Amino acid sequence: MPTSELADSVKSTAPIYKATKAEVISWIVYHFANAGYTAVVVAAIFNAYFVETVCGSGMPKGTPTLLWTLAVGLSNFMVVASAPLLGTICDYSAAKKKVLVASTIGCIILTAMLYFVGPGAVTLGFVLVAFSYFMFSTGENVLASFLPEVSDISTLGKISGLGCMISHLGGLAVLGLCLGYVNWAQAHGQVAAQYVPVTALFVATNFAIFSIPLMLFLKEKASHHTLPKGKTHWQVGIERIQHTIAQAPKFRDLFRLLATIFAYTCGTSTVVVLAGVYAKQVMGFTFPETITMFIVINLTATASAYIFGWINDKLGSKPTLILTLLTWIGSALVLALAQDKTVFWIAANLVGIANGASFTVGRAMIGQFAPRGRAGEFFGLWGLAGKSAAIVGPISYGLVTSLTSNNHRLAIMCPAVYFAVALVILFSINEQRGRLAATSDEA
Repeated sequence: MPTSELADSVKSTAPIYKATKAEVISWIVYHFANAGYTAVVVAAIFNAYFVETVCGSGMPKGTPTLLWTLAVGLSNFMVVASAPLLGTICDYSAAKKKVLVASTIGCIILTAMLYFVGPGAVTLGFVLVAFSYFMFSTGENVLASFLPEVSDISTLGKISGLGCMISHLGGLAVLGLCLGYVNWAQAHGQVAAQYVPVTALFVATNFAIFSIPLMLFLKEKASHHTLPKGKTHWQVGIERIQHTIAQAPKFRDLFRLLATIFAYTCGTSTVVVLAGVYAKQVMGFTFPETITMFIVINLTATASAYIFGWINDKLGSKPTLILTLLTWIGSALVLALAQDKTVFWIAANLVGIANGASFTVGRAMIGQFAPRGRAGEFFGLWGLAGKSAAIVGPISYGLVTSLTSNNHRLAIMCPAVYFAVALVILFSINEQRGRLAATSDEA
């Protein structure tokens, strides 16, 4: 059933959060703030810099790529270990805003410190990437848990899509700034070890400036609960998670959705984290070409996020996600078969379309399946699924390259398998049943 139709059937029972325009706008603008981190550090510039320059050529083939995937994997493991419990505690103690602000400041500081990572500073780079990405991911999960508070059921796809669209515009802005600086630096004879660390300062500055509106205007709407005598927040959080697990049959569509998200995020995280490395190692892209590629991907994803958000609200999340996964499968196959840069550019645009859609639709669908008042807990489970996948996906890619003497073409087939598995699980989900289960369990 389309989102707009089901909204009418649950309107009388769903709690209403009346967000102000300033809150909605500040929530959307935050996506512009943190977008530079994924675009520059995770996807386009610093990952390739870490593999080629920080680690250098003195390591066995495939080891630098494996180290990068392990750094990302460690970060995601920390998120997996903390997200559900942290989300539950945030709901219970009305602390979502505090955690979001703390993780934002932490990510900004650690990202700025990447400026000091030069050739040979493998340990420093590894630690800073792992912990800055942990802070980023924690903030991303908590930010998503505010979605049901800045939207209503009928506009979840639209608001989620607007956030994703602004995110891609933010990535474009920071990548464009970095591209201009890199071209200038290369024209003046600078090498990667001189100009890449400066791009981390661009990311940190953008993050700091555009996160200010959220810190000023977004309000915590959850009610603070008094702790039972003799119990800590951690004990209460664990009890609530145990209660949710015991309710798995009731929330079976939610848990199937989490399994679907785990499967396809194994693929999406692999493509995003390794695309820059693949472009340089397999297709022979230069740093400016790699940055330009990600600018194009972000342009495509910007339009895709908005369009698929609209489709989500009109047709429902399940059919929209099916179309998205088919696009991902096609992009992975074209990436593996590309023998020249023209075909690779086609694949890159398919990645942009699919990437803009998958995050928009998946996040909106979780928002529909999560009981109001327990958004932190359920988006914590979303974070657990996504970040567990972000461990498995990239590390599986890294292991394949390590075991096959750097065969990136074989490794890029891993995402296609993950997307196919996700598609099979998705067909078992009943969207209407999942959303009605959420509205019957309001906290």
